[in-house]
Amino acid sequence: MHIKTGLWLLLLVITLLTGCGGKQFTQTIFQKRTPYEAYVQNLETAKLHQTALGKTWMAAGEKALQDSLLVQLPYQETGYFKAEQPTAASVAFRARQGEMLEVLVTTRTKQNIRLFLDLFETASGRPRTATHVAAADTTGLQLRYQAESDQVYLLRLQPELLSNGSYTTTIEAKPSLGFPVSGLDSRAVQSFWGADRDNGSRRHEGVDIFAAKGTPAIASAKGVVSRVAETPRGGKVVWLTDVNNRQNLYYAHLEQQLVQPGQQVNPGDTLGLVGNTGNARSTPPHLHFGIYSFGQGAVDPYPFIYQNTQQPATLKIDEKHLGSWARIAGKNAVLRNSPEGKAETVAKLPKSTAVQVLAGTSSWYKVQLPNGLTGFLHKDNLETLTKPLQTKTVKTDAELTELPSLTAMPIAALKKHTSFTVLGLFEAFQLVELSDGTLGWLPQT
Repeated sequence: MHIKTGLWLLLLVITLLTGCGGKQFTQTIFQKRTPYEAYVQNLETAKLHQTALGKTWMAAGEKALQDSLLVQLPYQETGYFKAEQPTAASVAFRARQGEMLEVLVTTRTKQNIRLFLDLFETASGRPRTATHVAAADTTGLQLRYQAESDQVYLLRLQPELLSNGSYTTTIEAKPSLGFPVSGLDSRAVQSFWGADRDNGSRRHEGVDIFAAKGTPAIASAKGVVSRVAETPRGGKVVWLTDVNNRQNLYYAHLEQQLVQPGQQVNPGDTLGLVGNTGNARSTPPHLHFGIYSFGQGAVDPYPFIYQNTQQPATLKIDEKHLGSWARIAGKNAVLRNSPEGKAETVAKLPKSTAVQVLAGTSSWYKVQLPNGLTGFLHKDNLETLTKPLQTKTVKTDAELTELPSLTAMPIAALKKHTSFTVLGLFEAFQLVELSDGTLGWLPQT
């Protein structure tokens, strides 16, 4: 069967499965599945997971979970998905307990495509263990998730089969609670979690927010006032139960308390006024703010209220490279684990090494080597394949293969004296283009 005919038949079957009827079938039978898992089930029902494209798609999703590329938030990348080459994009990043992770994906396509967005908690070791925590699957992909622990998270983005189009993913960490002092932000925090107290006999279980005496201390979340009291250490205190997040918020050293136990409050409602009561009499007025998680005890409140004003870096790469082959422009370019000049080295690449450009962020390309290794490459180290390295002819009958390996799948039989142009190199192979535009690999001669 001709490959284009096969693709169209495959597309027809997928459309029937994931159209209105298929969607209802998924919703009623697989309600506890993620959208991604439901789609996989549909492919298996239609036996499409046994096709070459189906197998490649499934493998791409699994490979993305082992991605070791680590980025810092806020982060934004733009990439391109090609219908004939099923892939999945993923990045890993560190988040702290209490941060609200916000992910937005926008697309530029000629037709609507379905994308699967999945967030995982990961554990160290290889193979990497990934625990699914959140998902989305609309054309205006948006996902919010409050980090429950300090660890590495992984975000995977994968389109349904036979989808073309570019995407831009933006990941940011926002505060999950409102700032507890009116008119201020996290820049007013001057004493942090874990600092020594009482000559080192105890640790600071909260943060201190300095403000003028009488400044309103406000509710950081919707909740119920559980306690209003005065203690030797905390002075005038208010405890607010944040029922939705299973935690108690602690306000101490207040000059005045303005709520009563059992009172329901909304974010921004005044609980009291900033002061320096209790053991803070000798210090400037400030609010001691603490968080006590149900079943966990005191946790660092700073990530819950920290507002990062940094914006994702502007894209400075050439988007024409996305989804295409390119090659190393200079000598010994460094492929790195993160888009930073001081990041860990993944590999050193000699001049003319062929790479596939997957995505771009700031001044860096995310690329994949022919052996599947991925990393970030600075834009100055990349050049297009517009100008061939050289023109050659086949000395004896040979096979053009889809990968640089003697055991790779052949894609064309070349007769002796067949002309070709060399576009790039990888180890003992050369990436070549035939007169009809076919790309493939031949051993170097």
